[in-house]
Amino acid sequence: MNHTIPTRCRSIFASALLLALALSGTPAAQAAPVSYEIDPTHTYPSFEADHMGLSVWRGKLNKNSGSIVYDKATGAGSVEVQMDLASIDFGLDAMNAWARGKDFFEIEKHPVAHFKGRFEGTQPGGAPSQLVGELSLHGQTRPITLTLHQLKCMPHPMHKRELCGADASGSFQRDDFGLAAGKDCGFKMEVKLRIQVEAVARE
Repeated sequence: MNHTIPTRCRSIFASALLLALALSGTPAAQAAPVSYEIDPTHTYPSFEADHMGLSVWRGKLNKNSGSIVYDKATGAGSVEVQMDLASIDFGLDAMNAWARGKDFFEIEKHPVAHFKGRFEGTQPGGAPSQLVGELSLHGQTRPITLTLHQLKCMPHPMHKRELCGADASGSFQRDDFGLAAGKDCGFKMEVKLRIQVEAVARE
């Protein structure tokens, strides 16, 4: 029996073969980046600041918003967080009022702090290990790198959409942002920043 492909069919066969080979090399299974909206009820930027070398003041920012874009297949993505400085909470009303006032944050002029960064590096398991970006505060913008201690995604048990959570930390010198109150009295200028964040995939 003659199994030779008729001449008129060869071009059709060749075209189909080339298409199959092309499709086999297309990364169709790769996940696309997903956009997430930060859940402000589960996101609390917090900080630690020195008090004359005697003790450490701790506080948090109770109101915030932002977004995350994350590609789980590649570990690429970005984060933006806006922090409402009027919501600063040391657990002491007098300290809160002072921090909001003219001697420190001047929230009438500078009501919001803003962090913007991108994912970099790789943890065991493939998740990114750093957020490299910049912090805008008190009218100044400076580079800052946060270490990612954890980043995990799972189906949200209530919203039936994907939920991602992360814990990141870093530090900055507050006098770099014009916040030098207490420096002449021996206050250390380093502020340790920690951001606990959860975000739900947009519909």
